[in-house]
Amino acid sequence: MSEPGRRGPKPRYSVDQVVEAAVAVADAEGLQAISVRRIAQELGVSPMSVYTYVPSKAELVGLMFDRILGEVDGPPPEGQGWREALTFVACERWRLTERHPWMLDLALHRPPLGPNLVARHEIALRILDATGLDDLTKDLVIDVLHSFLVGALLEAREAREAERVSGITDEQWFAMAEPALTAQLDADKYPHVLRLGEAWRKADKAVFADPLWRFKFGLGVVLDGIGALIQARSPGV
Repeated sequence: MSEPGRRGPKPRYSVDQVVEAAVAVADAEGLQAISVRRIAQELGVSPMSVYTYVPSKAELVGLMFDRILGEVDGPPPEGQGWREALTFVACERWRLTERHPWMLDLALHRPPLGPNLVARHEIALRILDATGLDDLTKDLVIDVLHSFLVGALLEAREAREAERVSGITDEQWFAMAEPALTAQLDADKYPHVLRLGEAWRKADKAVFADPLWRFKFGLGVVLDGIGALIQARSPGV
């Protein structure tokens, strides 16, 4: 015997379509533009209609976050060591945040535990399986890596925003500020700062000022630290 049909009009949209509309708004205008009223306008429905799909703005933002995590290319290629695999994961997160910068504005200390977030954490834990670290230490290692990623991504976004607002690049800013700063510094008190300024003048600024290059350099340092921890925890060391 077939089940009776649902009473009332057929919904115009699916939850996925509502979430997609919200992601499009956030991509274009930032997370601060997200509200139930705004998404209702985008869809051409009343705000009360949106509540039939998602019970609150917080729920909507949680669904947006998990949907974005589903965009990654999947687990790292088979046969990679833990370092190469974590590099793959970190670079995927960089590309993901470049497409959706508003992700950095989410409070992620207690992130929404959606299926894509859980799947990404499972992949990260699996990557560290062969290191010999216990499960709690693996989780702490992932947290350290995540903290670096968030910091590096925020720095890159701030650099782009500073250039957009000021109209000058970091290289141009340093070229203007450095002579005045150097003239005021006492060589006996600040020899290392002055030496750094000299090194920066001689450096290939197209490389050192590039956010992606700096991201990969920092990632390498973090992975070196993880490698040292793995070595220290290895039996017989």
